[in-house]
Amino acid sequence: MQQLRRTIDRALDDTIWPGRARWLTSRPGIEPRHDHGPRNDLAAGVCNCEDGWVKIMRQVVVFDAVDLDAESAFWAGMLGGRVFADERWHSVVDADGRWVIGVQLAPDHVPPEWPDGTPQQVHLDLHVDDPVSAHAEAIGLGARLLQAADDLTATQGHQVYADPAGHPFCLGWGHPNDEAIRSLGA
Repeated sequence: MQQLRRTIDRALDDTIWPGRARWLTSRPGIEPRHDHGPRNDLAAGVCNCEDGWVKIMRQVVVFDAVDLDAESAFWAGMLGGRVFADERWHSVVDADGRWVIGVQLAPDHVPPEWPDGTPQQVHLDLHVDDPVSAHAEAIGLGARLLQAADDLTATQGHQVYADPAGHPFCLGWGHPNDEAIRSLGA
């Protein structure tokens, strides 16, 4: 499970692809934006942008849920973390003390019906080294298997799950490693 937590960390912060903004700005058709809308913060000398991109201090993935307790406990369990809760919002902090997931009360939330029903808005791909253990952990925490891989022992593959609120996520393995991804930006 420690590998799963490291994978989520990398997905939620920019360490998986150092220099990503530089790589993006060197691609045809992708231009940096520096648009402050109707309020011209630049005139006031207030700007937290670097090279035309907003500097992100923290990235938090937020899920809607009818049952805040079940949803936040699931993600805290997957991350080895804990939950800080109030009436309409739960913050999930990972094992290293970083706030990485939020769960907001949505009494009318309709879970996606993957793959062909009510559409999903977003899903997480979590890359793991040990798919058998990650599968057992996810199921033990309340995930539902939506699409099984042909073979959990295959060199590469993925399985699709739903968290307790019905949000799809994937556990994948054998995909390009960090070094291969970094080489794309070189």
